[in-house]
Amino acid sequence: MNYAETLGVKAKNAESFINSASTALKNKALSAIAESLINKTDYIMEQNNIDLDNAQKNNMTVSMQDRLRLTAERIKDIADGVNKIVELNDPVGQIVEGFTRPNGLQIIKTRVPIGSIGIIFESRPNVTVDAAALCLKSGNAVILRGGKEAINSNKCLCGIMRDAIQSVGMPADVIQLVEDTSRETASDMMKLNGYLDVLIPRGGAGLIKAVLNQATVPVIETGVGNCHVYVDESADIDMAVSIADNAKTQRPSVCNAIESLLVHKNVADEFLKKVEERFKKHSVEIYGDDKTKSILGENILDATDEEYAKEFNDYKISIKVVDNIDEAIAHIRKYGTRHSECIVTKSLDNARKFQLQVDAAAVYVNASTRFTDGGVFGLGAEIGISTQKLHARGPMGLTELTTLKYLINGDGQIR
Repeated sequence: MNYAETLGVKAKNAESFINSASTALKNKALSAIAESLINKTDYIMEQNNIDLDNAQKNNMTVSMQDRLRLTAERIKDIADGVNKIVELNDPVGQIVEGFTRPNGLQIIKTRVPIGSIGIIFESRPNVTVDAAALCLKSGNAVILRGGKEAINSNKCLCGIMRDAIQSVGMPADVIQLVEDTSRETASDMMKLNGYLDVLIPRGGAGLIKAVLNQATVPVIETGVGNCHVYVDESADIDMAVSIADNAKTQRPSVCNAIESLLVHKNVADEFLKKVEERFKKHSVEIYGDDKTKSILGENILDATDEEYAKEFNDYKISIKVVDNIDEAIAHIRKYGTRHSECIVTKSLDNARKFQLQVDAAAVYVNASTRFTDGGVFGLGAEIGISTQKLHARGPMGLTELTTLKYLINGDGQIR
């Protein structure tokens, strides 16, 4: 039995407890986690600083270091997120529908936990807590496998959570961390058939592709965000500049940040000059087509298929000037990752057309793509943003971490 399998056995043993745990006990465990995170803020930051020091030594980009960094304010936000999950309705046991058949059979469709869930993610230690808390509230055992860049932070956070839930009478193995961050162990985790009911990768394109190619357990695809803002001919230019700037620079390392701008030719001159000035404040590197270069100058880098298809996760952006909305939609269909897309427009017809024809989990009119988030959508924290269509799409909250069970009651019926 390999290391991953030993974790799988423990998860299955804990699953039998957490699957039937009461809402009151689950909420008590979550409250204990939130309190412990606040009480141990200094220790968490101490361990996180070790990861940050290593990140700097290994020349991690500034934007990726930002994903890794935990401050006192961010730790408080994480704890607040756990407390918000306490306040959410427990989906386990909810009756979706019920009916009686002509033969007298009473059939009830109800929500139940998925079982044991694996999460593979990169250097974002906040995911460690978000994922564990959501899995716990939805009645699932979880095995967490974070990136090696955050190993000290993750070991610290998982230790705190395990101690907290154990203090209220819940098995510590409801939450487990893969402490061996080797590729071999990750590969073993992807093949935990019989132990994991689903595996959710949360990170960049490389991670998600590796999981999809290697996993033999069911996978929910999440996270890759090659998102766009299309500035329509009728757009309010100042609004468009504000939205594009926020969507690109507010936190460029996250999956709901935009990577591309599409601009109608009739407003390109005014918009591009204004947005370039905003981007200069963050030293955003711009890749553009010939029309973009003719407006902004030869200092703009050439945008090729590679740049249009890339999730930069950095202060970089690709730009294309288009003739009309149809060309913009076609571009998104070719290069988008079905995550979050936006149109800035005053035209109701174009707004409707964009939302109907763009295939993405979240399609915005006149608002930043940065809102695609479980907390912002009122779901509490999120396990990830699903970019597929089965069984969940968009921000995955508590309901998306449950499945269905039919309960049938009869009085002797036979077929």
